[in-house]
Amino acid sequence: MRLRGRQLGAKFRRQYRIGRYIADFCCLERRLVIELDGGQHLEQVEADRKRTAYMTSRGFLVLRFWNDQVLKETYAVLDQILRELKRSDGE
Repeated sequence: MRLRGRQLGAKFRRQYRIGRYIADFCCLERRLVIELDGGQHLEQVEADRKRTAYMTSRGFLVLRFWNDQVLKETYAVLDQILRELKRSDGE
């Protein structure tokens, strides 16, 4: 994914701890979390809901994408992330 090296204009940390959870990717300066979900998440919908609620309660916006969505629709995923980054930057 193109979250490295400020390619999207913001720094993302990989595997960042937020309380009792570890976010796949986290941009601290914009309070944005990116979660990538594989097939196992179909069986843990409630756990993911709680995880998202916890991160949201800590002031983060959580965006979730399916792994295959990232692979097949990369530009659409990046576009959504960019929109959220711009929104959080006040644009």
